[in-house]
Amino acid sequence: MTAFMTWLENQLAENSIFTLQTLSYYGDGLTTTVQLVFLSLVIGLIAAVPLAIGRGSKHAWIKWPIFAYTYVFRGTPLLIQLYLIYYGVVFVDGIQESWLWVILEEPFVPALIAFTLNTAAYTTEIFRGAIKSTSKGEIEAARAYGMSPRQTMRRIIIPSAFRRALPAYGNEVIFMLHASAIASVVTIMDLTGAARFVYARYYAPFDAFLFVAAIYLCLTFTILYLFRYLEKKLLAHLQPQNS
Repeated sequence: MTAFMTWLENQLAENSIFTLQTLSYYGDGLTTTVQLVFLSLVIGLIAAVPLAIGRGSKHAWIKWPIFAYTYVFRGTPLLIQLYLIYYGVVFVDGIQESWLWVILEEPFVPALIAFTLNTAAYTTEIFRGAIKSTSKGEIEAARAYGMSPRQTMRRIIIPSAFRRALPAYGNEVIFMLHASAIASVVTIMDLTGAARFVYARYYAPFDAFLFVAAIYLCLTFTILYLFRYLEKKLLAHLQPQNS
């Protein structure tokens, strides 16, 4: 590792912008971006499944609050939601004197909350549509096997809906990756924040932002490859068979 760092330092010796120090900023920003996007997607996905089921409930007191939540978070910009959560939390009475302030005073946590609530709203609607489009034949077959409604939902409807929702959910993952660029407006040193720092220090906007754009492209292509692989595996039964 020491030999590699020495070689890299020699390669960058004549470069006044992309030094080991500035590359370390990009590395830290990449780590923060991946953590923020990954955690928000995982928590949002876990929350979206029961919300999607509740969204299709026959009980108004269950489905209408969920509808209101998804309507608000899909109908307002993520940047506004981030501002409201990041700046608005300080106006909650007693929050700065409580134990929650130790957690919420870090900008990463309000950003994580905003991103999670946003992606959970979109994912809820994605899965709701996939659940709603489940073939009646699959449900009738499950009933014929003696499955209860809960077993049918767990064994038949949710796995089937997940396969159908996979392409749309892949787009949501990419959207969240791109949307994470706004996290830097609340002082988070993510990839875009690192690019802003390099730009402000060296007055080189093209170098700083083109480099970070290349990193986002690599991340996007990696996500696309993973979802194409999952679609190929999980939707193989829908592909035409070679004669």
